[in-house]
Amino acid sequence: MPQGIDWAGASPWLLGTIFVGYLLGSIPFGLIFTRMAGLGDIRDIGSGNIGATNALRTGNKWVAGGTFICDAGKGAIAVLLARHFGPGDIAPTLGLIAGAAAFLGHLFPVWLGFKGGKGISTFIGVNLALYWPVGLLFCATWLLVAAIFRYSSLSALVATTLTPVYLFFLGQTFILPLSIFLVILIFIAHRDNIGRLLSGTESRIGSSKSS
Repeated sequence: MPQGIDWAGASPWLLGTIFVGYLLGSIPFGLIFTRMAGLGDIRDIGSGNIGATNALRTGNKWVAGGTFICDAGKGAIAVLLARHFGPGDIAPTLGLIAGAAAFLGHLFPVWLGFKGGKGISTFIGVNLALYWPVGLLFCATWLLVAAIFRYSSLSALVATTLTPVYLFFLGQTFILPLSIFLVILIFIAHRDNIGRLLSGTESRIGSSKSS
């Protein structure tokens, strides 16, 4: 973090960033779009997750695509708002805090009893806003692994694991602590997927897993 900053005096900015970032992140677009499309409650479909991968199991690609774009967008917007409106000396740090808050909002939305998504789309949006080359590298890695193995969860976990590595070699050490924190949360959120991958029972991309 930048040195010589009066963090006590900046507390209103910190609290506001956390509040707005969390609220943005907590918008359950998968649930909203599924209901708008007349497909019921996404939590009753497939894995019960509100993210884009489970939205695809509805069979409606528009719902899945809209969920992905908006879940990524809310992470990116949170970061960009904090960077744009925050005071110059702390704006970069506020961007990191906003990204973390949006990510936590997606995982633990107050509106859904703190049971949200697994964070991949929002993680992509946060990375694109913080340092877009790494966001693109994440997407390229996901697509490559998905094309080979056809597992969305495996693709996400591999791309997520490599994100801090990409940041390190590209010299973005300021973002690295946040990235590692989010990677840990993603692995925790995917613990059931990891178990199914190890047992060979994980659903492949394009399957219509029933609840």
